[in-house]
Amino acid sequence: MSEGRPTLGWVCGRRVLVVTAVAAEAEAVERAGRGYDVVVGGVGPAAAAAAAATALAAAPVPYDAVIAAGIGGGFAGAVPVGGVVVADEIVAADLGAETAEGFVPVTDLGFGAVAHRPPPAAARAAAEATGAVLGTVLTVSTVTGSAERAVELLRRHPRAAAEAMEGFGVAEAASRHGVPVLEIRAVSNAVGPRNRAAWRIPAALAALTTTFASLPARTTPGGGDSAASSGVDNTAPPVADTVAPRGADTAATAPSPHSRPRVGRPSDNAPSPPAAGNPATDPGPRARTARPDATAAPPDGEEHP
Repeated sequence: MSEGRPTLGWVCGRRVLVVTAVAAEAEAVERAGRGYDVVVGGVGPAAAAAAAATALAAAPVPYDAVIAAGIGGGFAGAVPVGGVVVADEIVAADLGAETAEGFVPVTDLGFGAVAHRPPPAAARAAAEATGAVLGTVLTVSTVTGSAERAVELLRRHPRAAAEAMEGFGVAEAASRHGVPVLEIRAVSNAVGPRNRAAWRIPAALAALTTTFASLPARTTPGGGDSAASSGVDNTAPPVADTVAPRGADTAATAPSPHSRPRVGRPSDNAPSPPAAGNPATDPGPRARTARPDATAAPPDGEEHP
């Protein structure tokens, strides 16, 4: 590998926790055979935050990374149905207040945070390894169901690539525990008017499996790099009004999110990892960037590949 090329060393060893909303997403991740621990946390940012925080606090050995994963909606022009997005920023797009002048993020009211930034090199490496789009993923409590709202979200968040319902909650929990976070979304539908006939949930779940199969497998304890020693900090300062939501509808046809949450532990019968696809040795296709012509600057001054 050429010097300076981003790697996924921080997830190559030890323990990775993956949090999904529903069982179908967890099963799609597990089919990749990476050996990650998978938690079905429920739908929405509150349920996701609670599930992630519980798993992180209960772990006998600290996790090295957390990944919020599942299916979601894709913004037109950023990623097609069946495509995949890796977040370089995770934004709570509807956390704030409605005013006579329009939406105001909670940070403008003097409270909290509205964004978390995954480690830039790791996000780029994951996007390159999987051929995914690198961009902002919005977290919403109410999925987008109209063209007007999709336009408004893009106006407020020009770099938005996807919309889902759990990423910011997972990122909040990871931040409190000092663990780096990623978010990976396979696109099942376009953000905008609800058109169930156009949803492609099975195809998106298959894309999620393929994407995780391109990530490093868990190795024996002590192998690889530890996130604790990586020096990365995913707890970026509050970012106001930087990204917009998408129309993800993971709960509409997937199994009930109220089914009993479970933790999937690595199985001795897990399928063998594919020969290629380890980003440490085979970076794969170069990452694409959502809306490279957008006027908004990438977070933290990072240049897109």
